[in-house]
Amino acid sequence: MSKRRGGFGGPSMGGGMNPGGMMKQLQKMQEDMAKAQEALGDELLDVTSGGGAITVTISGHQRVKAISIKPELLDTSDPDWVTDLQDLLVVAVNQAVEESQKRAAERMEAITGNMSSMLPGGLGGLLGG
Repeated sequence: MSKRRGGFGGPSMGGGMNPGGMMKQLQKMQEDMAKAQEALGDELLDVTSGGGAITVTISGHQRVKAISIKPELLDTSDPDWVTDLQDLLVVAVNQAVEESQKRAAERMEAITGNMSSMLPGGLGGLLGG
């Protein structure tokens, strides 16, 4: 039986795996994730809708910080302009939330991406990596 390097399945935790080193890596990852989560609260994204008529500013924690409306880009002569504005607001807020979630996922993936290499066999796939 051949030994696998860096994997599980040999004496102790297997093939040269260092449980103490893995714990240090996990602790560092936890610290990095906490810092990234905190930083996301300070990051702001601007998402526009309706050709620039609506701009939603949202934080990395999915908190809407501001909504700007450029009335000159709305056709207020249309009797349904209020309905159109409401629709644009819904679209813009939903897009902003999606973009914020995507940014948060990217930040976390950058930190947890290496974790799949520490797990045995096919378990690394459980983390989406």
